[in-house]
Formats: sequence, C-alpha cells, structure tokens
Amino acid sequence: MPRCRPLRCPPRGFTLVEVLVALLVLSIMAAMAWRGVDGIVRTRDASQRQLEQTLRLNTVLAQWQTDLAAVQDTGAVPPLVFDGATLRLTRGTPEGVQVVAWSLKSESTDNAWRRWAGPSVTASAALQDSWIASQQLLGSEPGQLRALEGVTRWQVYFFQGNAWANAQSTGNVAAPPAGAASGAAPRAALPSGVRVVIGFAPGSGLTGTLTRDVMLGP
Repeated sequence: MPRCRPLRCPPRGFTLVEVLVALLVLSIMAAMAWRGVDGIVRTRDASQRQLEQTLRLNTVLAQWQTDLAAVQDTGAVPPLVFDGATLRLTRGTPEGVQVVAWSLKSESTDNAWRRWAGPSVTASAALQDSWIASQQLLGSEPGQLRALEGVTRWQVYFFQGNAWANAQSTGNVAAPPAGAASGAAPRAALPSGVRVVIGFAPGSGLTGTLTRDVMLGP
C-alpha cells in the first residue's frame, strides 16, 4: 500500500510591509547614529578652536605686557596715549626707540585687534615721523599684524592717584623732561599701571570679557 507524503508549505519570504518596517527602523537607527557622530565632531572642533584661540590670546597678551614694560618717554612724542580706538606708545629697543600702536579695526565679517610696530630709530625727527604714521594706519602697512580675531570692543584704564580711571579722562601732569626748552607745554604723566578690558564676539572661541592689569616700572 503506497504511503501518503505529508504536505509541505512552500518557502515563504518577507512581505512588503515587513520590508518597509525594517527599512524604517534601519533609517531611524542610522539617523540617530549620525546625529551622535556629528555631535561628537562638532564638540571636538569647538574645543580645538577654543584651545587655539586661548593659546593665541596668551601669546598676544604676553606681547602687550612686553610693550608696556618697555615704555620709554623720549620727550619728542607722547610716550603713552589712548584715544578710544588706538593705544600708541614709544618703547625702547636695542636699536633705539620705536612707536607701537594697538588698535581695534572693524571688518565686514569679524573684528581684529591689531598691532603695528614702526622701525627702531635714534633721531627725534624720525620718531616724530613714525608717530604721525601711526595715526594714518589703513591696515595693510608693513609691520601691521592681526594679533587677535573675534574682539568686539576694548577699553583702556590708567592707574593714577591710587585709582583706576578711563585713559581718555586722566589728566595728571608731569614735569617737562630734562633739557626741554623753557615754557614747554605740560605733558601727561605716565601712569603706574595700565588695565585693558576686552570683549569677545560669540563663536570666536572665547566668551565674555577679559581684564588684564600691567604695572609699569618706576
């Protein structure tokens, strides 16, 4: 007597609905993974920019302090003046005396704190020419450096009379330098300290404001 073979179900694949559900789950998981990776990369890039900007800031402030520590009053031009936008000073160098100007120049896309250093000279006439040149800077002159990016504002204060005061309103008068002609115009006295307050732009890698005090020599 012949045996009956059991009926076997034909192989069954995934239905269209199951495939669509699987694709939807995979796309959601891929999107979540991408957002996580993108967040990690963005955080790393932001941290790197902040580190680079902090190192740059420390270097610039070291140069700022070096310039102020070397201020020298020659009697030919004012040794230290701030007009609200630019701080000009005369500093001694091994080759003579040079004019240095720190200024904030507004750009179309960012703000840059700039430093300009004139040539070291030994003659009063040459120093006066350099001082005049520091008042006519356009931003592309030799010796002009974009010291720090992302600076939106800055203010300078002088320490005189045991108090900090706006550098534009200080008015202490010093005696004329030795050898000056009789009747020479009075000169502003050098302060014993300089304070700079710098404000940073959002997204520059630095936040808020920074205050740095530098005491000048006797």
